[in-house]
Amino acid sequence: MRAITILPGVANSARLDDIPEPAQADGTILARTLALGVCGTDREIVAGDYGTAPPGSERLVLGHESLGEVISAPPDSDFASGDLVVGIVRRPDPVPCPACAAGEWDMCRNGQYTERGIKARHGFGAERFRIEPEFAIKIDPNLGILGVLMEPTSIVAKAWDHVEHIGRRSRSWRPKRLLVTGSGAIGLLAALIGRQRGYETHVYDRAADSAKAPLIRDLGATHQPGSPDTVAALQPDIVMECTGAPAVITALLGRTAPGGVMCLLGIGTDRMVDFDIGHFNRMSVLDNDVTFGAVNANRMHYQMAAEALARADKSWLARLISRRVPLTQFAKALDHKPGDIKVIVDFRL
Repeated sequence: MRAITILPGVANSARLDDIPEPAQADGTILARTLALGVCGTDREIVAGDYGTAPPGSERLVLGHESLGEVISAPPDSDFASGDLVVGIVRRPDPVPCPACAAGEWDMCRNGQYTERGIKARHGFGAERFRIEPEFAIKIDPNLGILGVLMEPTSIVAKAWDHVEHIGRRSRSWRPKRLLVTGSGAIGLLAALIGRQRGYETHVYDRAADSAKAPLIRDLGATHQPGSPDTVAALQPDIVMECTGAPAVITALLGRTAPGGVMCLLGIGTDRMVDFDIGHFNRMSVLDNDVTFGAVNANRMHYQMAAEALARADKSWLARLISRRVPLTQFAKALDHKPGDIKVIVDFRL
């Protein structure tokens, strides 16, 4: 069968290979791949920045944003032929650490976890894949190809889960205003869940004429162009920071409403910027503010994501998929273009 593979650590080594059928050890569910989402992580792996092949393999099958159709599944499982399924990316470490032992492998403490398509496990970028039932999520069949949005939505669902847990430190916390910085897939999905929760939602996107502005408005949110300082003046109760841009982050730190919670979801550059750490410390202490980071997701977050996508307007979700490319032209999906939101490799083409 055909698969997208890379030689970890070697830039631009991605190619379409013919590989054996997935090993039974990968899981008792056999699925036909329908689509594969592409994100910045994939581009960084292809650039040679990181990525690890499974033990005994020279190359790594790429892809962690999956969507498949079940071909066969154990009769005692909750899955049957024809079901749409998404594979959870991370696997707990073998020790396991306290977090992994509790099913919170997204919070692994010792770093010995593995990840499909990223770290020591083949990904979902092959015509067929196997998955363990306990690491598979069944999705609403009405979503169809839109189910490929599950993995990025799970990341956002985790962020919301942690924001709300932090907020409950105060029994009187009643947040109303949400600011999302960045209008990529993660930012727009963060705004979607914010609107589903009834928040007054603002989405920062520098360009006043951004092609994403209609998507933001149709969600019932406010498009906020301009400088980061402009949106910081909104004094949001919650910030979902999805750009990873140092200038945006520094403009917002210490400028939420009192008792505010800011979640850092983007990973940007290590470029140094001028930052008044004293002011940030003072405001964080005096206002009881919290700033934290989040990455990855566990099974509960995938289930939360499935529920959020099932409730969403399907025509709006469909607009998040900006390009679809066939497997034979997968390299075009890895080439980020202006205006891209979510690019997918569509295995049906």
